[in-house]
Amino acid sequence: MKILDLDLKHGRVTVAPELLDDFWVLYNIIQRGDVAYARTTREVRLGERYERPEKGKRVSLVLGLRVERVLWDRSLNRLRVHGIVCDAPEDIGALGSHHTLNITLNSPVTIVKERWQNYQIEQLKRAASRDMAPLIVLSIDDEGYCIAVLRGFRVDVAAEEHINLPGKHMEDERIKTLREMFKLALSALKNTIGSYGGSIVIVGLGFIKNSFLAFLRENEPELSERVVDVKGVNSTGKAGIYEALRSGILARAFKHARMVEEAMAVEEVLKRLGMDRGDVAYGLSDVERASSLGAVDELLIVDELLRESSEGDVANLERIIREVESRGGRVRIISVEHEAGAKLKSLGGIAVLLRFPIS
Repeated sequence: MKILDLDLKHGRVTVAPELLDDFWVLYNIIQRGDVAYARTTREVRLGERYERPEKGKRVSLVLGLRVERVLWDRSLNRLRVHGIVCDAPEDIGALGSHHTLNITLNSPVTIVKERWQNYQIEQLKRAASRDMAPLIVLSIDDEGYCIAVLRGFRVDVAAEEHINLPGKHMEDERIKTLREMFKLALSALKNTIGSYGGSIVIVGLGFIKNSFLAFLRENEPELSERVVDVKGVNSTGKAGIYEALRSGILARAFKHARMVEEAMAVEEVLKRLGMDRGDVAYGLSDVERASSLGAVDELLIVDELLRESSEGDVANLERIIREVESRGGRVRIISVEHEAGAKLKSLGGIAVLLRFPIS
């Protein structure tokens, strides 16, 4: 994300998304009631009201919309901001009509809010300082392999293959089957790196992961230099990748990524709940009470709660956020695009880690 202007005194921030991850940030920051400005095209019909209008022509201009909803079009890699035109040149007759701004990579957008929350500014600044490519994780064992691209907001499976390995009494067949799988995994890994770039982490059950690394070094030494870590997990396939996220073993390779931090924070909530220590709370009413007591060390909210709740509920959530931040607590917005967000959603979409137990 490139921050082009930060005028919090007047509530105006202008940014340009540079990575696909930046769309996730803007998707959660642009809310109903905000005003968004961006360059767009609109058909303008010429001629007086009672004359036969001339054929309209499409012109390029900057429009301001009072935002009604935001859609993330992942297929075309753009953000669609729908709303009512509230600021436009008088001669095009657009005021009060509906319009959609299409925000694409490297296209500036100005967001005007009555009040910017600290966590929103923090999200923008974190996005602006992030220059890491996605992390490629290969989970491989004697049942097959799974290759996933870890972005800041989700796990995208790029390739997956399951095999039936012959029994130990058929050693030659086992070796042959494993070698064929290694060839397939290597080809898929090369394609993934070619599309996304980034570093590679290999995880897996047993010795297969180390055997594949040796195979990689022998056949693609340059690609093997991208491997930054090899770790053991207890699960296979995609489940092994999520296990690596939960346990934090990917943190060294992807330590600045939002998703690893989110997964670890949600796991901490679940761990404390399991221990019944009283230093965790979930659900809106219990979180409100903990906030009013100044007990909140960290507040976790799923992103769709802020996007899809009623205006009154969003105002209530933002009040809690301000209260937590004013007392030195941290706020995390958790994406529902991955496992951690789904787990938090099952707890009502909101939870807090507390500084001290409350009854």
